[in-house]
This record gives sequence, structure tokens and C-alpha cells, in this order.
Amino acid sequence: MDGRAGTRAAFRRWRSGRPFWGGLLLALGGAWILLTMKASLKVVLHIGMQGLAGYLLPVLMVLLGLLTLFNPAQRLFYSITGVLVSLGTWLTSNLGGFLVGLLLGVVGSCLVFGWLPDQEPRTSRRERRRAAVRTG
Repeated sequence: MDGRAGTRAAFRRWRSGRPFWGGLLLALGGAWILLTMKASLKVVLHIGMQGLAGYLLPVLMVLLGLLTLFNPAQRLFYSITGVLVSLGTWLTSNLGGFLVGLLLGVVGSCLVFGWLPDQEPRTSRRERRRAAVRTG
């Protein structure tokens, strides 16, 4: 039981130092688009570059999501590239995985872009009022 609590606390510390949810959503969006593609790679190679882009962009989404998780220092580049690649899947990959993968990718990229590493935790309005009453 103690080992599990220690592992959970270590994971929370690791997760708090990076844009976890944004990177996860970006990677899940790419994985969803890959799952919705039905053509085999042999067929895609015969179709040409347009068909290959249908696999390349979702793979890039997954890669950008993982890079965001493991290298958060470059999050701005990854987020901008991620949103552009996600929007590109609209044309190349079954309407962006029937909109689900596209939306996951765009929302994840926006979360990564908006993440600030040194921001203090927010306090609720109720806590601010209580603090004001105590000091005032």
C-alpha cells in the first residue's frame, strides 16, 4: 500500500512539471485518427503522396504529444506545430478522424500553449474573501 502511494505522489510531481493533459490529448488525437484510417500501407503507397500524408500527420501528432510530455521546455514550438498538423488532418485523414481526432489535437495543442510552468495555484473567490476578512 505504501509503495503505491509513493508511486502516485511521484507521478503527480512529474505531471505537475509539464503540460500533461495537453500533451496527452494531442497524442490521443493522433492515435484516434490512425485508428480511423482503414486502408493498409500498401494501398497508400500506391495512391501516392496524398495518401501517405494521411498517415504521416497523425504520426506527427502522436510524436508531438509525446515530445511535449518528455521535453516541456519546447512546448510553444510543439503546440504551434501540433495545431497546424491537427488542422491539416481535416484534408488528409477522413475529416480529421471524423472530427474527434482533430478536436482532441486542437484542444490539446491549445492547452500546451497556455500552460505556464511557474504559475502559482489559483485560489477560489471564497478563499480570497476569507483571507481579506482575516487581514482586514
